[in-house]
Amino acid sequence: MLYPIQNDVRNRLDLSGIWDFQPDPEEVGAQSGWFNGLTQARPIAVPGSWNEQYEDLFNYFGLSWYARRTYIPAGWRGQRVFIRVGSACYRATVYINGVEVGSHEGGHLPFAFDITDVVRWDAENLIVISVENHLQPTRVPSANLSSPLGGGMLASYPRTSYDFFPFAGLHRPVVLFSVPPTHIEDVTVVTGISGADGMVKVTARLNQALAASGSAVLTGGGRSVRAELSFAEGVAEATLTVPEARLWSDKDPFLYDLTVTAGDDRYTLQVGIRTIEVQGGKILLNGRPVQLNGYGRHEDFFASGKGLNLPVLVKDYQLMRWTGANAYRTAHYPYSEEEMQLADREGFLIIDETPATNLQFESEEHAAERLRVCLQQLDELIARDKNHPSVVMWSVANEPLPRDLRRATPSGEVDPTIERGRAFLETLVRRARQLDPTRPVTLAGVMGAPNDWMRECDVICVNRYWGWYVFGGELEKALEHLDRELDDLWATFNRPVIVTEFGADTVAGMHGHPALMWSEEYQAALIRGYLEVAARKEYVAGMQVWNFADFAAVQSPMRVGGTNLKGVFTRARQPKMAAHVLREFWGAGRTTS
Repeated sequence: MLYPIQNDVRNRLDLSGIWDFQPDPEEVGAQSGWFNGLTQARPIAVPGSWNEQYEDLFNYFGLSWYARRTYIPAGWRGQRVFIRVGSACYRATVYINGVEVGSHEGGHLPFAFDITDVVRWDAENLIVISVENHLQPTRVPSANLSSPLGGGMLASYPRTSYDFFPFAGLHRPVVLFSVPPTHIEDVTVVTGISGADGMVKVTARLNQALAASGSAVLTGGGRSVRAELSFAEGVAEATLTVPEARLWSDKDPFLYDLTVTAGDDRYTLQVGIRTIEVQGGKILLNGRPVQLNGYGRHEDFFASGKGLNLPVLVKDYQLMRWTGANAYRTAHYPYSEEEMQLADREGFLIIDETPATNLQFESEEHAAERLRVCLQQLDELIARDKNHPSVVMWSVANEPLPRDLRRATPSGEVDPTIERGRAFLETLVRRARQLDPTRPVTLAGVMGAPNDWMRECDVICVNRYWGWYVFGGELEKALEHLDRELDDLWATFNRPVIVTEFGADTVAGMHGHPALMWSEEYQAALIRGYLEVAARKEYVAGMQVWNFADFAAVQSPMRVGGTNLKGVFTRARQPKMAAHVLREFWGAGRTTS
């Protein structure tokens, strides 16, 4: 999971650009030998979602094929050569020069295959990747299921169980990289504070279980600290003490360079020295209370879909800072590694979420399959993002659903999805805590789901839409209900509470006097009311508006133009009135980056 870098002993070749592309709705490509080249290809941009690039592919989620030819530099000879895909939604198979080298399921997380033995050194290499995004009930996230919210007039197209568009394709860069035959395969960094000193524990693992020598060197702020590494069975550990350490925070996101060497290999990453913990109703960053104020977001923009779009990413961070935000949740899947790196640099506090959104537990068989996928995704997420100081919390799921959110269970009937869901979610929370005991673990609960599902969470995160889906237009009643519910959550759990979603759909430019639903005035009043209620609660550790910007959703009577309009910015990143309300609440005294 180490992010590929370029230095004097490692190499990296980014294959982003225009690839050949061919849909395969009949799924005949493999038997027809499309891994040897595409005969009726059209151009397509990588990274990017195919749905946004061609009108006829907008609602196509079936098998498709990508192809590109490239030379591999002669200077890479003698090293191990890998291909790495940053994200392929949902299942991908990779072929090099007609040879299948591996497959991966699950979008939004990277995967890599060793291709050393199949590359051509004196000719072009053909890279072919097949990708399919079939919307299936047992996948995570799921689709084509009966909904606890009902069907009929509320049915959507495509029939997803989640409220965002199921974009498909190669969404992040495809890169080739090379490393020495014996190389550093993984680095884990855990930081702590002792008085004025910073403590940096480094664990490095080689690709082979052998003995070797190396070092770990931390530089920054005009200082350098070094520790020797002695690898036994391919693993070495060392702790570096940094005198008078400059701590990483949302207000001062200072990064040190950590360079790990082993034999002929060397790898450098940036690390921030900081601690994160929960005490009572507070989240403590470096021992001091911090508020996680910001947004739920989506990787979403015109033309690129969910594809990595670096100018939009930089723009979004500038706009979040303009409103005074310091945090967000990666709703509802892991975001790009490039975004995590920017968050480290800019000082954003991230609740890092798996793709397990809107889980259902309708049968033991389906739940078991989804749990297998969720555990894989959780393992891969933590392995990828464990060293980012910006990542301060893991979210194992968003809005898991009982059998029916609208009706009470008939008297005397036991709803089996309640216990099934509790066991499922507790398994994920415990797995996250086992893999990384240094960060709090949470999940985002939906209105109407059992609060008991959150009992093992370190922080209580809830998505609440009083004033929109319930008590729509009745803001006074909605805010009174919110006030009571927050107090009830605190009394039940005695842990910090974050409202990870709240908001109202708003058509930009629609105004109302009085403030009516869908108007900019109504959204601004709802958000202001929620913030004022939360400001009276010392145990509320953050407020995160849904959503930062309008985003592509499924088609339904609730989604004007197939778009979720709860953004405080439009999809084109123009502010609505609510953005100014947030700037009023959060912006005072903050500096922009």
